[in-house]
Formats: sequence, C-alpha cells, structure tokens
Amino acid sequence: MAYDTDDFERDVIERSRTIPVLVDFWAEWCGPCKVLGPVLEKLAGEQSDRWALAKLDTEAFPHISARYGIRSIPNVKLFVDGEVVDEFVGALPEPAVVEWLGKAIPSRYRAQLADARRMLSDDGAGLALEILRPIVAEEPENHEALVLTARAVLPTDPDEAATVVDPVTLGSQHYDEAEAVRALCSMFDRVDDPGILPGSPVKEAYLQAFRSARAGDFEAALEGLIEVVRKDRRYDDDGARKGCVAIFGLLGNDHELTRRFRSALSRALF
Repeated sequence: MAYDTDDFERDVIERSRTIPVLVDFWAEWCGPCKVLGPVLEKLAGEQSDRWALAKLDTEAFPHISARYGIRSIPNVKLFVDGEVVDEFVGALPEPAVVEWLGKAIPSRYRAQLADARRMLSDDGAGLALEILRPIVAEEPENHEALVLTARAVLPTDPDEAATVVDPVTLGSQHYDEAEAVRALCSMFDRVDDPGILPGSPVKEAYLQAFRSARAGDFEAALEGLIEVVRKDRRYDDDGARKGCVAIFGLLGNDHELTRRFRSALSRALF
C-alpha cells in the first residue's frame, strides 16, 4: 500500500530487490501531485502482487530528491533491483498510467525468461519452450516471452514463429528482435522452396547459409552470407546482407559473433 517513506534505503532500494517499487516524488504545495497521488494509490492496491508504491515528500527529503535529479513534480520513478529503470513526469490520467505500467513493470517471470534466453543460446530450444509456454499463457502481452518463444520454434516452424511475434510492433522494447525473427522466417521460406529463387552461381551457397542459420550454426551462416555479398551483392534483392542484419538482431549487439561479423560485413559491402 502507499505510504510516505522515512527510510529510502529500506523502503525503496532494498525492497525493490524483491518487488518493483514505484516512487511518487511529491510535495504538499503541488496541485498536480494531489491529482496523481490517488490514481497511483488506487492502482497500487489493485496491482499489489506486481509492484509496491512508496511516496517521498521532496520538501522533507531534499537530499534524496537532488540525488535523483528531481526538478519537476510529480515525478514517478520505477526502481528494480535498486536502480531506476523507468520514469515519467507530470499528472498523467489513469489510462495513461495504466498503459505506462503495463510497459514498465517487469514480468514476475524475469528470472525464468533469463534462463530461457540462456538455454536458447546453448541450443536448448526444447527446454526453453517448457519454460516459455506457461509464461505466454499467463502473460500473453509479454513481448520478451513472445520473442523468445518465436526464436525457439523458428527452426522447425517459421510460420508459427511469425505468428507468435505478430503482436510485437514498433515501439516495443523487443521490436528489433521480433523484426529479426520475421526476416528469418521469410528467408527460411527459400530453404523450403528454393525454386522461388533465381538461378545464380551463388544460389547454393546462399541456401546453405540459411540452412546453417536454421540449424543454429550462425557462425557458418554469417560466413556464407558475407561470401555471397562479396560475389553478388544484389542477389535475391540484397538478401545476403539482410540475412546478416537479421542474425545480428537475433543475437544482439553484444554477442561475439555480431561484433566479429559486423565489421566483416562492412568490409564486404564497401
């Protein structure tokens, strides 16, 4: 329930390690704060299993307000594991606050999602799906769960993968990963029906690269696609470059293969 904290470290920092904590920075003289406060308190009561609300009077605790750069109130910050992960300023109407919460509050299954992501990196798609299917059933709007599910089924059923990520649209934190899945679904169609591709000396190498990607051997896939870029950049409407970009999107910017082959792709292009 909502309350004014007199121990920020205990009530916010430490508590946020077990449940997300929403902090309402407010002051008695602030009219908009008095509009927003009851909205947050109502939602906190309705969603107490997902997040907790703490209120901090900026007049009583100016050093904490300064620490978090509060220049305008009401200012609402979401703390997870001791850190600010999202925020908004101003007295938003209740529907806007509900929409913001839906995007900002992390899933209660975030540890399981991290496990599933690691399993996918270790070729454990079957085990990952055992974790992901119940999460998607419980949280059908959880975009991370949808994208990871699509990645797990992508090699065996690209059509299902494309359907799974359909709700993940522009503006989602996981949009780029969903776009990578969609692009690879289209590329894997060529593996299933190579007759749709025009004849070319690079055709077999192009198909083999996507066979490798479908089997999870992204290193071989990227090597093959970059060789196709070198030999025939325009083949399949720049498909080899697009395939590389899709694999980078799937693996993420920090993945060792992305870092290594992105520079190799640049050299092949220019």
